[in-house]
Amino acid sequence: MQKNPMIERLIDAQLNFLDRNFAQADTLQSEFLSFYHWFRKQPLQQLWSFEQINALIQKQILQTPASSFLTGQIAEHIKFSLIHPANDSTAIADIIPVLTVDKIAQYVASKSGHRQRLIKAVVNNPAFSAMITQLIQHAIQDYADNSVIAKSVPGVSRFMKMGKSVLENVTDTNLDSAVSRYLQKNILKFSQMSEHVLNQHFDDHKLYHFQANLWHKIKSMPVAVLKNYIEVQDLPETVGLGHEIWDHIRQSDYLKQQVHDGVYAWYIRNQERPFDLLLRDLNIDEALIQQELQDLLNPLMQQLISSQYLRERARAHLELFYYSEEAQRILTQ
Repeated sequence: MQKNPMIERLIDAQLNFLDRNFAQADTLQSEFLSFYHWFRKQPLQQLWSFEQINALIQKQILQTPASSFLTGQIAEHIKFSLIHPANDSTAIADIIPVLTVDKIAQYVASKSGHRQRLIKAVVNNPAFSAMITQLIQHAIQDYADNSVIAKSVPGVSRFMKMGKSVLENVTDTNLDSAVSRYLQKNILKFSQMSEHVLNQHFDDHKLYHFQANLWHKIKSMPVAVLKNYIEVQDLPETVGLGHEIWDHIRQSDYLKQQVHDGVYAWYIRNQERPFDLLLRDLNIDEALIQQELQDLLNPLMQQLISSQYLRERARAHLELFYYSEEAQRILTQ
């Protein structure tokens, strides 16, 4: 394409004007606020449909796997927070308000129905029954072998063992097996007794005070105590396991349907609301636009100008305009 000297001077003049104009902070602020004032008045449905929003979320979150770099960064940040020097001088009470702890304790203690259902589910679990059976058997055996009477009174220990042997010979039954069968036969009764005792021990009042006492024990501990319960060196593996779980869930039809229906419900509630209100839900208002976002965008704009990127892109579009047939006809009149 043959260059026209006059057009080139016009393009250079316009580019110089843009450089000077956008180099001024007031220009950027004015343009950004003008855009914000327009954008804030637009209803959600005027700009984006439910299908567009859902497709974006489905693609970027559910269909796109998390990179190994991201999971590595997550593990590094967790490790950094756990080994931070401030953890040694910061008590748990410094970061968790006591009033919130009290509210949580009251809330948990008030859920008696939930608690009773949980206790019932636990005590009726076969694993709990097996544990109780073994515990009682061990307690009986331990009492027979190590009771105070058996140890302090000479001959009692031998007498108890002899009595056990005689009983087994007379009944032709192993005593341990007999006790085991008795416990298994009556395990339902023991489970019911356990449920009753647990419900008594963890009533609303006692559970609240249990939580309060626990708080008083841990509130002065340093945050660094968390390292006693989290293996820092295992974080890459544990975060990796979490990633495997997420990687499976994100591809499931279940989560896809949950996300679809959740986004749809949100969209229906908000489709007629302007972005001004939607942004306020995220604590973004005009003051934030004027102060914080402008401070972030101004260095970016200055870099676009100083690196000649803005000038090069503007030149490409101006050349297309000035060398177009329509512009050529105007310039030759």
